Amino acid sequence: MKEQFSRIALFAAAIGLINTGAFAQQGGGATRGSSPGQTPPGTTDTRPTTQTPTTQTERPKTQTESTQRSGASGQLASADQAFIKEAATGGLMEVELGRLAAEKASNAEVKQFAQRMVDDHGKANQQLSTIAQQKSVQVPTELTGKAKADHDRLSKLSGEQFDRAYMQLMVQDHRKDVGEFRKQSTKAKDADVKSFASQTLPTLEDHLKMAQQTQSALNGARATSGKPSGGASTPQGTGGASTPQGAGGTQPRGTSAPARPQEK
Repeated sequence: MKEQFSRIALFAAAIGLINTGAFAQQGGGATRGSSPGQTPPGTTDTRPTTQTPTTQTERPKTQTESTQRSGASGQLASADQAFIKEAATGGLMEVELGRLAAEKASNAEVKQFAQRMVDDHGKANQQLSTIAQQKSVQVPTELTGKAKADHDRLSKLSGEQFDRAYMQLMVQDHRKDVGEFRKQSTKAKDADVKSFASQTLPTLEDHLKMAQQTQSALNGARATSGKPSGGASTPQGTGGASTPQGAGGTQPRGTSAPARPQEK
């Protein structure tokens, strides 16, 4: 009897252990018939919750930001790049030749024009240099090629000869610049390049007018100095119209006295 009771107690203990393990397994896993991740009824879910990352909508870029990004990456049309380089070379030449003319010119109007070139083109060069840096465009810092050849040629002249050669070059160069800046003010692809061309164009047109006026003044002064001064001179040894002397006077040289009538 006692032995039978012991067997029953052991059997009950074994059943209790089995039920306890099954309950623990059901608490850790998903309940049969429920979807994964769903907490069984009557139990508390102690698993850490995960947060779904929120997607942030990118703000559309403004035109200024797009221009800055385009400039920083160097994405510039080839025509715009060429214009920046040519304008920088021309502006540098205007400043250097203006300084040379301020020293060597003999005419006051030429000196005044030369100083205007140094001032105006110096400011424009600074603006263009800023744009070139933003667009990753390399611009020259010293004269080369034809610009250097023109500078060297003028540096060997002096006086009136220098004045005429300098003003002739200024008229030719500004005619070309006005045409190019007028074209880029409407056809440039980049907004900053187009704005620079539009803002600088009126100054270049004013320079061209000044250069033409100064050149005309030089040519007029040269023509005036080449004319003989005074009225028509009277050849020496000649006087005014001679008045024939009266009877009994001396006969002019080269004339014969009238023949006397013969007496009968």
